[in-house]
Amino acid sequence: MSLIFYYAPMSTASVTSLVLEELELKCEKIRVDLKKNETRTPEHLKLNPNGKVPLLVHDGTPLWESAAITMYLGELFGVEKGLYPAPGPKRGEAMKWIVWANVTLVEAVVRWAANTQGWWPEEQRNAKAGEAGKADMHGCLKILDSALADRAFLLHEYSLADTHLHSFMDWLRHMNVDFAPYENLNRWGEKCSSRPAYTRLMAQQG
Repeated sequence: MSLIFYYAPMSTASVTSLVLEELELKCEKIRVDLKKNETRTPEHLKLNPNGKVPLLVHDGTPLWESAAITMYLGELFGVEKGLYPAPGPKRGEAMKWIVWANVTLVEAVVRWAANTQGWWPEEQRNAKAGEAGKADMHGCLKILDSALADRAFLLHEYSLADTHLHSFMDWLRHMNVDFAPYENLNRWGEKCSSRPAYTRLMAQQG
């Protein structure tokens, strides 16, 4: 089996890094420099025409989008390791949370951060849109916090759905989002951060 992982630090590739670590999959890792536009080279664009990371090439087939990669790796390697549900309602629940993170949550985060955190040029920013994005982002965090009220993990037992969403929560904490109101989410986050795979990956990055 050949696995080649193209990544950049402090990007959504961090999600895939953590998933690979949880699954203990050996792969060739290729670091790309976003500031040098290394995702825009002809070689990279041939594999991912979006010019982004994460990019995973499995036996010659390029895969992009972190949600798709998490679900793909979960189906192939996670079921027998107890990290991803077999086909059925529980798998649907895992897919629901993974896609929700990449679509609903990220859409709100981008509206907030792009309009307030300097992601876009000043003339393109809209303060009201930024405030609305922030409110919607916290609405998403309330949804996640409520879902964790009666369980330790999203599917009760730890799964790659937790891996995926926890990496997004790390991203928000790095942007100084206030997590103080979310007791259940914080309790869950501490459990996720105590995972051996998370500890290993943080040590590698440190």
